[in-house]
Amino acid sequence: MSAAPEHDTETGLTSKHPSAGSLAGKVKQVFDHVRIENMVAGLSGGVVSTLVLHPLDLVKIRFAVSDGLDLRPKYSGILHCMKSVWMQEGLRGLYQGVTPNVWGAGASWGFYFLFYNAIKGYRKEGRETELSPTEHLLSAAGAGILSLTITNPIWVTKTRLMLQYDTDPTSKQYKGMIDTLVKIGRQEGVPGLYKGYVPGLFGTSHGALQFMAYEELKKDYYKYKNLPPDTKLNAMEYITMAALSKIFAVAITYPYQVIRARLQDQHNKYAGVVDVIRRTWRNEGAIGFYKGIIPNVIRVTPACCITFVVYENVSRFLLRIN
Repeated sequence: MSAAPEHDTETGLTSKHPSAGSLAGKVKQVFDHVRIENMVAGLSGGVVSTLVLHPLDLVKIRFAVSDGLDLRPKYSGILHCMKSVWMQEGLRGLYQGVTPNVWGAGASWGFYFLFYNAIKGYRKEGRETELSPTEHLLSAAGAGILSLTITNPIWVTKTRLMLQYDTDPTSKQYKGMIDTLVKIGRQEGVPGLYKGYVPGLFGTSHGALQFMAYEELKKDYYKYKNLPPDTKLNAMEYITMAALSKIFAVAITYPYQVIRARLQDQHNKYAGVVDVIRRTWRNEGAIGFYKGIIPNVIRVTPACCITFVVYENVSRFLLRIN
């Protein structure tokens, strides 16, 4: 006769793992649900969407840090910014920072989907009922924190490279991704590589809200169409749900991206998150926290759609061949 399953009073899960009550036991249970297919599929989606839409990310970053310093170029809009960079530096200029962006987006989405599905699988273990919106939210938040902790140095590197305004390559402070990482590590130490980490943690609420909305939209859509759970949908259905969930999350959480970009900017010095908030509010008002939101929405909505469509199809393909 098998041992009676234990009940975890914290999560409400029923488990046959004898060590489920301990922290080590819970960690082991989570890792039991790790699937490399989820990481490969997420990485693929992140890389494809980044390569397609990187120039809009460059525009967003430049608008986000536009705090009136004379050293910065002045742009009247998205097209003017892209045209100015193109005229001065060509296609190469529009793809400044693309290497860390590809690494960062690929790693972030890969780790995010890996951790998210593992945590979600752990929470659903031994249950027949669907996860609640709160459980989707907490699963996505946990995945976001783990992913950010691993990838934050890459995002600092990307921001520094995108904020080099000099058109002469020989006079630029940073020569590439590795050079930037080495110089930041040497000159600023570990704290330099983790600038923007605190507002980035707040940013995990963005991913959590997005994934919660995406999961709930899928669940409601399956019910509306009377489809079995996990039925493969067509690309337009995935795109619609991904776009709606992304716009919902952006509208709520965008100010943290402005704060984070300003902390990571090498041209201005802030004492911390509170200092950024205080000075931005004093000098620019509420609108200062939403600078760059239009190019951001234009960029992240199709980026999210591409990422989710690629993820859903690659993950299903990998699971099918295994």
